[in-house]
Amino acid sequence: MNTDAEGRLVLADVLHYAKKYDPVAVIDAATLTGAVVIGLGHSLMGVMGTDATLVRDVLAAGARASEFGWELPLWPDYEEQIKSDTADIKNTGGRAAGTITAALFLKVFAEGYPWVHLDVAGTAYSETDLVSLPKGPTGRPVGTFVEFVRARIS
Repeated sequence: MNTDAEGRLVLADVLHYAKKYDPVAVIDAATLTGAVVIGLGHSLMGVMGTDATLVRDVLAAGARASEFGWELPLWPDYEEQIKSDTADIKNTGGRAAGTITAALFLKVFAEGYPWVHLDVAGTAYSETDLVSLPKGPTGRPVGTFVEFVRARIS
């Protein structure tokens, strides 16, 4: 449906492949949508997932790393937007709730294990110096991943 959404097709393949390893949890990050920039700007990551505890732990890890996120809902109401007349599912649900519908597309391929997605389109790169973000590539969400792992091993 949208050739600009090709990255989520690759990510869907990776999420499906991860099942082979029976993961305890999967956390991925990508510049999934420009829609997250419209909704959250350049200071917050969009955070969506299938397991409330895992989402909470990722948000807490991000806060410890000063890489803040905001949880967006993966409510069933939005699934209607990615239904297709010809395929099993569409890779885009249109402009409305674009970040949420993109994550709902990925959720289909992450079935069977706890999963969290970080949409870092707004935070991965900054065109200006902001209070908490320097101009240029930011390295976000590396600190979130580090803090998440630290919490799991302590």
